[in-house]
Parts: sequence; structure tokens; C-alpha cells
Amino acid sequence: MNLTSPSQVKDWCIKNGFHPNKVLGQNFLIDKNALDSILDAALLPDGGDTGAPVSVLEVGPGLGVLTEGLLERGCKVTAIEKDPVLADRLKESLGNPENLTVMKGDALDYIKDGSCDGFSLMVSNLPYQAGTRILIELIDRIGRFEAPETIVVLVQTEVAERLAAKEGSKTRGLAGVRVQFDYDVQIVRKVAASCFWPRPEIGSTVVKLVRHHRNDDVGEDVRRKFKWLTKRAFEHRRKQLGSTFKGLIESTARAEQLTNEDWLALAEAIEIG
Repeated sequence: MNLTSPSQVKDWCIKNGFHPNKVLGQNFLIDKNALDSILDAALLPDGGDTGAPVSVLEVGPGLGVLTEGLLERGCKVTAIEKDPVLADRLKESLGNPENLTVMKGDALDYIKDGSCDGFSLMVSNLPYQAGTRILIELIDRIGRFEAPETIVVLVQTEVAERLAAKEGSKTRGLAGVRVQFDYDVQIVRKVAASCFWPRPEIGSTVVKLVRHHRNDDVGEDVRRKFKWLTKRAFEHRRKQLGSTFKGLIESTARAEQLTNEDWLALAEAIEIG
């Protein structure tokens, strides 16, 4: 089956009585140009000439269009699929490749138990509903375990804009602050809603995250305070920080106005129980 052919994808679903699940965010990528953009952004050479296989983590492989592309470019893929029907068919549908391991279940559970540690690269078309949480949970392991050096994901455009938002932006939020603590964020390209089946209501964007290592020497205690400060501040984002943190911080600024360096300085300066 050509996984970038809308007619063939629809035909397979009809013949197998499979109905894409909105709750699981199942919108299958059916555009070859968008697929190649994701693989190229991950710096994977076309043709599979990679030397030793790159170990790649993929969350939400669905029918396997991205999985197939990763394998063709010489990667060793570990794919986590929550839908039991898709998980059970994935490996066989791609010809039972030796370099593919399929893990059936919730990616958040696998992240928590350490099964997602140690991958240098993550490439995924993330489920709409859980995509941001998956990224945050994975990145939160930095300081205790190793998160990927490079992450290339396809997410809703509004999520991509939040991840990349700089200080002072109206889209600046907790997700962007947390991700940017350890990663430089690059918007690669937008992907129209028509490139998916079923067609979602909004478009998506390819985002690339690259570890910058500027905060590698930040200890776990300071990281804990950084997370606490930013979470509480963005829960009350309309308030000045001096009002949110009475007796702890004196500032008339609001949460979205601070740089990550500002947040880090606050985390290093304050004492909390």
C-alpha cells in the first residue's frame, strides 16, 4: 500500500473496518512532500546511506508512513503505538523489517518507566491531543536521564507557535519556556490540513528541537524551582509577578515578558520549601 496515497489509505480503512479515532488524534499524513520535509529536517540522508543505523524514537506511527520513511533512510526505529489494532499490524504491513521494534501502549507510560531514554533522535507525527504533554514529559527527564539530542515533530500549528514563542510574544507560554530551557526551537514548514486523512480542522507545522546544552550544569534543585516558578506564573499570567509571588519576588513584569535567562536567575536566587 502506498501510504501517501489518499485513495489507498481510505480503501485499506474501509476494507478492514478501521475508523480513525479522534480521541487518539489519528490524522494520517498522506503527503509525500511533507513526509520528505520531516525526514530532511532530521538530517537523514535520502537513500539510507547512514553508516551505523541511527536509533530513532517514533511516537504515534499510525499506518506507518513516517516509519517506512525512516527505515528507508537506514534508521533503527522504535515505534510506540497506543491503538492496539494499528500496533499489531504495523510491523507485518511493512514487511517485518529487522530494524523496527513496535511497543504497544501509551507513550507517557513508556516515558515514565524509562523505555524512551537513550535515543539520540525522535521523529514523530504526534497525536493532537497528547503531543505537547509527550514532549514536556520527555524533556523533563533531562538532568536525570538522557533525552534526544534532536526532536523533529509534526504538531498543530498553534502548538508549534507556542513552542517557538520568544519573550514578549502573546503566544509565549509554559510549554515554550520549558522546552527552550534545553532546546533551540526552529519552525521548519507549515503543513496544510489537506495533507492529512481524515482532514483535521486546522493545519500543522513541522518543528525541530535541538539540544543547546547551555543549561547542562544546572542542578536538579534549580530545575525544580524553575519548573515551579514558571508553572505558577503562567497559571496567573495576567498578574504581575510581584502579585503572584508576594514576599518572594518583587517585579511588575508578567510571565510572558521574561526570558529563560531571567527565569533561571530567579530560580537560582529564591528559596522555597
